[in-house]
Amino acid sequence: MATPAETSLVNATHQADLAIVGAGIVGLAHALAAARRGLRVVLFDRTEPAVGASVRNFGLVWPVGQPAGARHDRALRSREIWSEVANAAGLHIDPAGSLHLAYRADEWTVLREFAATPLGSSHGRTLLTPKETVARSATVELNGLLGALWSPTEATVDPRQAIRRLPAWLAAAHGVELHFGTTVRHIDLPNIETTAGTWQVNQAIVCSGQDFETLYPEIFAAHPITRCKLQMLRTAPQPDKWHLGPALCAGLTLAHYDAFKNLRSLPTLVARLRAEFPFHHEHGIHVLLSQTAAGELTIGDSHHYGLTVDPFDREDINTTIMASLRAFARAPDLCIAERWHGVYPKLTDGASELVVAAAPGVWIVNGLGGAGMTMSFGLAEEVVARL
Repeated sequence: MATPAETSLVNATHQADLAIVGAGIVGLAHALAAARRGLRVVLFDRTEPAVGASVRNFGLVWPVGQPAGARHDRALRSREIWSEVANAAGLHIDPAGSLHLAYRADEWTVLREFAATPLGSSHGRTLLTPKETVARSATVELNGLLGALWSPTEATVDPRQAIRRLPAWLAAAHGVELHFGTTVRHIDLPNIETTAGTWQVNQAIVCSGQDFETLYPEIFAAHPITRCKLQMLRTAPQPDKWHLGPALCAGLTLAHYDAFKNLRSLPTLVARLRAEFPFHHEHGIHVLLSQTAAGELTIGDSHHYGLTVDPFDREDINTTIMASLRAFARAPDLCIAERWHGVYPKLTDGASELVVAAAPGVWIVNGLGGAGMTMSFGLAEEVVARL
């Protein structure tokens, strides 16, 4: 039986200007954007701390993967905000950039074509010779290397650190009211019913990630959204003073990101990759390498799509990811300390995000795919400006 104090808490009514549901990176970004505009923000998450896709990724802020135009501009704005937030909140951020490595002629052709576009030749992006490449990263495998695309716009944060520290900083620096371990049961503005009582708010933003069923399931059912499961790995911390430098990727990644999809040379590369690496194609494998604040290396990933996620991870996928990594990267210790999978929402119609009014005053923001760390801060500024 509930105590009088507990009953009073559940029956209490609290007030704020804006409620945000979900404390992953999308929700945190919207809390920051709203608080910067002077709104009183209350933030809810059903777990403590948040443990969804926002802590299960590379921590890469990856503008180079976004196509020219509004999406690329948004990614660059997000990177600016990451720098501001990291400095203010004491978060790790490594503005080391990225290297796309080419070991086959068709990969080098794609990089050369990309480098000749306005997107590929702007913001300091340039092609490097093999010698210039290894000068930027001693981790790169020199044998067979034809060259690389250097991009200085990428940065790496430690997602576990960021997602766990940002809420406390938002509370201390911007007055955001935090309620972790709290499930939002129902929204009928101005009332929001939760397991910790009822709030009265003017507006709400639902950033529920891959949870489509708790709030507004009929809205999600009416849009082309699914789930993506990815498998990832992490090493133990590398030896002291060893630094990865730029985040690394190779030919498989060129077939993954939208920045490259309209290049005339890409279909030739994609055809060769599918013929030569059918297992990679079947399981959506492309390989990225980043480093955490503690010196660990984060490696991945695979991609499987569907509304129901297979709970079982496959070791042959992990083995393939590691074999692909060893083809282009060397490190002191590639012994794996952790394996996991993440699940994120993905739109199937090619759209970059789902921003939709679920009810008067209530917005759903979801479906950023694997670009949450890259896009959330910029998108949040745009969404909050509409409120």
